Amino acid sequence: MVTAHQALAGLWDAAGLDQSALPNVELIGAEPALPSSFAVGTTAQASTAASGLAAAEIHRARGGGDQQVRVDMRHAAAEFRSERYALVDGKPVPFEPADIAGLYPTGDNGFVNLFTSFPHQRAGVLAILGCVGTRAAVTARLRDWSAVAFETRAAQIGTTVAAARTYAEWDAEPQGQAAASLPPISLERIGDAPPTPLPPATERPLAGIRVLDLTRIIAGPVAGRVLAAHGAEVLNITGGHLPSLTSIVIDTGRGKRSAHLDLRQPSDNARLHGLIAGADVFVDGYRPKSIAGRGFGPEALAAARPGLIYLSLSAYGHRGPWAERRGYDGLVQTANGMSSAEGAAAGERAPRSLPCFALDHTSGQLLALGAMAGLLRRAQEGGSWLVRVSLAGTGQWIRGLGTVAGGLTANDPDREQVRDLLEESASGFGRLTAVRHAAKLERTPAYWALPSMPLGSHAAAWIGDCLTSAPMEQISGIV
Repeated sequence: MVTAHQALAGLWDAAGLDQSALPNVELIGAEPALPSSFAVGTTAQASTAASGLAAAEIHRARGGGDQQVRVDMRHAAAEFRSERYALVDGKPVPFEPADIAGLYPTGDNGFVNLFTSFPHQRAGVLAILGCVGTRAAVTARLRDWSAVAFETRAAQIGTTVAAARTYAEWDAEPQGQAAASLPPISLERIGDAPPTPLPPATERPLAGIRVLDLTRIIAGPVAGRVLAAHGAEVLNITGGHLPSLTSIVIDTGRGKRSAHLDLRQPSDNARLHGLIAGADVFVDGYRPKSIAGRGFGPEALAAARPGLIYLSLSAYGHRGPWAERRGYDGLVQTANGMSSAEGAAAGERAPRSLPCFALDHTSGQLLALGAMAGLLRRAQEGGSWLVRVSLAGTGQWIRGLGTVAGGLTANDPDREQVRDLLEESASGFGRLTAVRHAAKLERTPAYWALPSMPLGSHAAAWIGDCLTSAPMEQISGIV
């Protein structure tokens, strides 16, 4: 099995960063951190350490000096399932019901995984099956389908389904072969711009850095949350007409402001272009070409805002026949063989989910790492930069870390067992209890300065712009 230090070094190298910084990291703890045959503790620790060390390097580049970064594997693993530990006013945050979501057997002795948390996805599945929305009805109709045929039909109408595959089956797929060629993170210069020196150091590594966060669900929002933990001004933009999962927003919204813009409307589209003029980082977490179709693709924004760091998150990667396919953590785990491997390790025929959204949380940490690597490259050599991360590429990286002998028998920590890792804060939902950030920086501790708020709670403007243009009585509603 790959060690956490080796995994960190590999991520650091993929991000193009100087290996001389690695001795500044202290990694404590050992596998197994969670009940899994996969090295999920190593995954969490290495990716969290990578983003934490990148923040420390930004601080050093700003003249703040070296500092140690410490990551406890137990803490990192807990943060990788932070959404399940959250409390509001002392009560668990309930997940939105998804009545027909999950794993089903198919008529060819296979399995499919349905993601139906949003109404249009649920409606798409039921339209194919031609049945009512009950588990019994869905189970009965899926006996008439093969797993791959149903997955293919769902993809044709844009809904979200994955057929369960073994590693061998995924590796034989054209998309599996494309995913095997993907690094966990890549940086590409996509435009010219003069070097942008980082401002002098403050008590926060990313103070003064502005991030536009156009993401949903977990992976992309985790990236924004990490950047906010290190002091970036993160403005989440979403459409009020789009469905969301409030349970996830509560946890991932810490440290951010959130505004509604409908990019179908010319005025809101223009408003976002105006915000980009003042941004350092743009995070695109939508299906490939979705945002680009509205005028917000990487090359267009690099031309409009030279020096921009553009973060692109996809489900299956930017190469291969599934490059534009919608997907989520559980679906990618199902399609790429990870769930089948976990089930086989447990002695079960059916696929089995990992004990956390490892693809999502790792990808979020890698996006944050890429943002900071891009900022360092921009300061040193200029340019606009495209950072690519995909759930499939992340899965390939996790698979390469090896397996944990006896990992499935490890303790599955409940909320009481991680209570020492929790903190309380105000929020727009009530008093929030949630997992603290796991990367501990010696000189610049990570924390969230702003409370988690409902989507659309703020103006679509940067804080400084708000403060100079808004009447004082409106400012509390903005920040």
